[in-house]
Amino acid sequence: MRPFELTLAEAADAVANGELSPVELTGSVLERIDAVEERLGAYVAVTDEAARRSAALAEHEIAAGRYRGPLHGMPFGLKDLIDVAGLPTTASSRVREGHVAQADSAVTRSLLDAGAVLLGKTHTHEFAYGLTTPQTRNAWDQGRVAGGSSGGSAVAVAAGAATFALGTDTGGSIRVPAALNGVVGLKPTYGLISRHGVTSLSWSLDHVGPLTRTVRDAALVLSALAGHDAQDPAGLGAARPGHPLLGERDLTGLRVGVPANYYFDRVSPEVETAVRRAIAQLSGLGADLVEVEIPMARYIQATQWGLMVPEATAYHERALRSVPELYGPDVRVLLEAGELLSAGDYLRAQRARTLMRQEWARLLEQVDVIAAPTVPMTAAEAGQDTVAWPDGTTESVSDAYVRLSAPANITGLPALTLPVGRDHGGLPIGMQLMGPPMGEARVLRVGHAYESVRSGRGGQAAVTG
Repeated sequence: MRPFELTLAEAADAVANGELSPVELTGSVLERIDAVEERLGAYVAVTDEAARRSAALAEHEIAAGRYRGPLHGMPFGLKDLIDVAGLPTTASSRVREGHVAQADSAVTRSLLDAGAVLLGKTHTHEFAYGLTTPQTRNAWDQGRVAGGSSGGSAVAVAAGAATFALGTDTGGSIRVPAALNGVVGLKPTYGLISRHGVTSLSWSLDHVGPLTRTVRDAALVLSALAGHDAQDPAGLGAARPGHPLLGERDLTGLRVGVPANYYFDRVSPEVETAVRRAIAQLSGLGADLVEVEIPMARYIQATQWGLMVPEATAYHERALRSVPELYGPDVRVLLEAGELLSAGDYLRAQRARTLMRQEWARLLEQVDVIAAPTVPMTAAEAGQDTVAWPDGTTESVSDAYVRLSAPANITGLPALTLPVGRDHGGLPIGMQLMGPPMGEARVLRVGHAYESVRSGRGGQAAVTG
């Protein structure tokens, strides 16, 4: 097995045991980027020379007995909304031409302090305002969308062009591309990971989180990133947690909520079959399946858009008035639409969010986690605008992809997606696990139990080509 094919945990163990050097690992991943980047388009820019220097430094430190932990020497990608001192933060937009970050974001600093090796910046849908990332192609089928807005990060991980990557999630932007590319994506509890130094889409909905090949890998990255940061006004007062205990496969006594409404409405048959099969496997591991009713389902879409659209427009107000022509047409129309929403509309969305949080808190007193599809369909064809459902309804591709992810953003609950199968065309299918606030250890435990019985190697996503 070539080094770039290793999961983060496997690579970390090999480095810690002296079986693999950070220089060898980083060189292998950079060679992989050279081999696949032209057809996948995952990266805005690759910092090849700086990555090799960082890997050499990591190798020297480890040889000298200064091992920093499991991320030491691990090459990673950063979504290009996340600041790195001295590098552009382009947000994949012409609006940011000439921009250079003056300081590291909090998450960049945490990863560099852990000894991780930055490979470069990955593509996002422009300013994270979309669900397809058109610059990037799906790792399994280049004629399909990568998903967004963290499409570059998901594709890099799926293709072996990073051992892990960071993305952001405002309405599913980590989980959607993770599901469409067959990798793991974690949107943590709102405020658990600092967003200081990260370009915002919607202040009250934005999250930062990892994309990895396995649940164990996600736990490793989370342990390096989580914790209080006074520079993030939404930051939780929680101390930095230790490494989440993933536990054994036995889920006896754990209550898994299975939605009776909303999450299986307008979902492709292959997605539903794969997710229900995965849920049955959780039952086989000892979990108790409990049918649950998703509260306030009819208000989810209106609340998500009622919060996100005006907040995004407020953030972009100055640039939208001075250089509107530099935005892509799809993003510009959304930003201009935000100017039409009234303060009353925004306040009603805030009130709906408060009520929804209360109802979901009651729901999560009945069960420990909720299991559901991450997205209602696999990767759409590039350029496809709408999807027609058997009930006669037509939905935009973006609305379809955000529909099942939005509740966790509105409520701020932790949500994990992991691969649970593929459709008839070989495209990945994802299952979403949601838990209570600060319930990351719980959703990671359930996800790890599932993937450890699904694959002898811990559920590593296949790498293409």
